[in-house]
Amino acid sequence: MKKLLVIALLAISSVQSMAQIADLRKKISVSGTAEAEVTPDIIYITISLKEYFRDNNNKRLVNITDLENQLYNAVLKAGIPKENLMVNNISSYNYAQEKKKNPDYLASKQYKLKVSDLNKWNAIIAEIDAKAIAYTNIDSYDYSKKEELKMELKIKALREAKTKATTLVESIGEKLAGVIDIQEINNEYYPQPVYRANMMMAKTMSVGDAEMASAPELDFKKIKLTYVMNTVFEIR
Repeated sequence: MKKLLVIALLAISSVQSMAQIADLRKKISVSGTAEAEVTPDIIYITISLKEYFRDNNNKRLVNITDLENQLYNAVLKAGIPKENLMVNNISSYNYAQEKKKNPDYLASKQYKLKVSDLNKWNAIIAEIDAKAIAYTNIDSYDYSKKEELKMELKIKALREAKTKATTLVESIGEKLAGVIDIQEINNEYYPQPVYRANMMMAKTMSVGDAEMASAPELDFKKIKLTYVMNTVFEIR
């Protein structure tokens, strides 16, 4: 029994020793980098509409149905499919009951709209009664061909790494062999878009001032994708 235990221990020790044998191959470690900036073409925007009175006597109500029709027609006029406009939240589901309790109750609805061009958003918002806009903001954004672009950047970075390694190795009279290891590092930067129009101020404007208000100004920066490929090549 003791002999078997000794043999087992020797076998384990032998395997560990073999695993610890240093890799004596000549190697070179280099990194390749590739990056690109793209303009987002998938943008989700939230807009909240709320009823309001045209006069100070709370008699000339602009109701939520009319406002919703304004938004719907503006979306179609901009050439955006109606499926891209969704109701995000609603506070007018109990409109009749609330109105009985409080004659001055004002219903509101929140919508989410998918656009590919912010210029279209400016055109849409210009068609809507400015005093009815409670707020609007960008929820999220993306780039439709991001996955294809990622792969292109990875390949580009890897090729750059190989070119760099080849140039360095051949400068000392050696030859580059196959790759031993590849590791990728990605850095995707999505800057926060800035919505610079203060639509809340529209509520305090007169109707004439609101109609004269300019379209919202959106400062939208590009998505930046950066890939680094860390490689190890063998030297012949």
